[in-house]
This record gives sequence, structure tokens and C-alpha cells, in this order.
Amino acid sequence: MSLSFAGRIALVTDPGDHLALSVNVADKASVASLVRSVIEQLKAPPNLLANVAGITQDNFLLQMDEQSFMNVIDVNLKGTFLVTQAVTSALQEHEITSGSIVNIASIVSKTGNMGQCNYASSKAGVQAFTKTAALELARVGVRVNCVLPGFVDTAMVTTVPEKVLTMLLKNVPLRRLGQPEEIAEVVAFLLSDKSSYMTGASVEVTGGLAM
Repeated sequence: MSLSFAGRIALVTDPGDHLALSVNVADKASVASLVRSVIEQLKAPPNLLANVAGITQDNFLLQMDEQSFMNVIDVNLKGTFLVTQAVTSALQEHEITSGSIVNIASIVSKTGNMGQCNYASSKAGVQAFTKTAALELARVGVRVNCVLPGFVDTAMVTTVPEKVLTMLLKNVPLRRLGQPEEIAEVVAFLLSDKSSYMTGASVEVTGGLAM
């Protein structure tokens, strides 16, 4: 989860310019405590929100236990709901009538992926949640969009066996993994006023995978 204030996304150079707070996004009380702490210390709720929390607990459908399925749903989908609800409620309470939210889904929400029935389901839910939230929150001035990354060079992808990754990259027209900065640039655009006429959109950042 990333929080920004006053419509700005800037490089943090002064430790006093930001907060680092621990939160369990799957726990409503923890999320509420986070938002209260932000308001207490910065005197206003965040009006820019990037929901980026995500976990995987991969296994094939027939071998996956119920807890592994629900753990991923709780963090990836329920967490997105709880944080979005808490932040937008705080905006209304403080009579702030503008804001932007970006939720991180995944290209596997569109394509599915072997061994990831829980992850793909959770990210498909995030995409559908984004569209409904965009419809409901437009009346209070909050835009909600979604980014669908492809295979990005992160710790999550390092767990994929090399031969499997090589096979996957053959399906990527740009023939490489994405870089985290390339996803961040799109998120920053969607949070900014440069995308002021976009809401409910799902933007694929995949190197051309699954066009």
C-alpha cells in the first residue's frame, strides 16, 4: 500500500516528509488504526492511494487446501476493499472532494495461470472491484483505476523455475521481464491529474503479453 498527499507524488528526501507504518490489510481494525494514525500525524487523510499488497501461495487446484486459497483472497482482494473503504470514508468525513486510487491486479486475472487459481481469482476480483468502486465513487470526486502487470522482475517472479520463465517470455512480444519502475510510472500517471478523465480503466503493462 502506498499513500500520498495533496495530489503530489515526489521523491522523499526528508525523513519528516513521510510515514512508514505497519498494517495488516486483511484486518479491518488494523486498517482503521493506520488511517487514524495518518490523519493524526499529517492532519488530513490521503487523497492518493495505490493498493499494491499481494501474496502468492501457489499449488495446483486439486492439491490446494482451503486455507491457502483464502489467505490469498484475504490479502489481495479483501485487503483492497478494506483499505479503499477506510480511505474514502475518511475523505468524506473531512469533506475532501477529489482523489485517485490505483489498484494492482495482474494479467493472470485475464488469462489464468497454472497453479494460481487463488491468485488469479483474487486479481480478477480486484479488477471487478475497481470498476464498481469507480462507478460508486465518481459522485464524490474519487477516480479508481487498475493496473494489470505482466511478468515483472520482482521477488515473486524469482520463484518461477528458469525453464518455465524462458517459455513464458517467448509469449511476450518485447521478449523480456518488465521492471518495477515501468509499472510505477503507469501508477504515477493514473494517480496524477494527467489522467483526470480516466476512471474504471484496466491498463495492461505486460510487454504485449496476452494482447
